[in-house]
Amino acid sequence: MMPRISSRTTFFYKRVFPVMWFGFLLIFLAVGLYGTVTSRNATPLPFLIVPAFMVVVGFVMMKKLIFDLVDEVLDAGDALIVRNGNREERIALSDIMNVNYSPMVNPPRVTLSLRKPSAFGEAVTFCAPVRFVPFSTSPVIDDLIRRVDAARRR
Repeated sequence: MMPRISSRTTFFYKRVFPVMWFGFLLIFLAVGLYGTVTSRNATPLPFLIVPAFMVVVGFVMMKKLIFDLVDEVLDAGDALIVRNGNREERIALSDIMNVNYSPMVNPPRVTLSLRKPSAFGEAVTFCAPVRFVPFSTSPVIDDLIRRVDAARRR
């Protein structure tokens, strides 16, 4: 059994949250339009502009922070097993050029810059395990950084 180093909340961030976000906006739009149809003197313009703006901002933010996350990263000792949908690839620790950990974003992100492109591109990004202590580093990611550095030195 290989330990998982990515967060188990990735499914929520990638699949559930976007449905909730865009579903809420659709309901907001429908209720607003229904209210303006039943009231003869109300204008529907605010109920069209605000949700449209929120859809655009939400999509841009999700594309930048959520949609590029891989589903699962497992630790195989001298390599990482990366899974996204039906695709799976083994990435040796020595093939990782840099580990960038961003704990101050939601979700916390780890980006692995690779020496040679993988099936997922030149960089692999995954959601770091969620910590309950704010402003602290993840011991799992700190260990990964040390191991990648040791593999590069060999």
